[in-house]
Amino acid sequence: MARHPIATDRAPAAIGPYSQAVRSGQTVYLSGQIALDPQTGLLIEGGIEAQARRAFDNLKAVCEAAGGSLDDVVRVGLYLTDLGDFSAVNTVMADYFQAPFPARSTVEVSALPRGAVFEVDAVMVLD
Repeated sequence: MARHPIATDRAPAAIGPYSQAVRSGQTVYLSGQIALDPQTGLLIEGGIEAQARRAFDNLKAVCEAAGGSLDDVVRVGLYLTDLGDFSAVNTVMADYFQAPFPARSTVEVSALPRGAVFEVDAVMVLD
């Protein structure tokens, strides 16, 4: 099956040899998003809540560029440098997703690119 890259200037450009997302059939695989400002490419200031919001905003922009929305997301992966931030991320995520919620995994990692404290990736299925 063919792979179709997805790109938008409403989310940060890839910082390596990958696409913001790739569509294959009706499935869109969204690369990880950290709290980079799409205009400057710099990590935004602020703690976990601010970084989670920017990362989810970036993810939302890529979903829209692929012809979908966060409502079409079936799975998200969350990566935190401190699982102590789990509750704060849940609160932010609740502002972006509604029931029925996507499947999810949450993993504590030792570090993320550019010194971010949060990253999110996702899989979206379009009708």
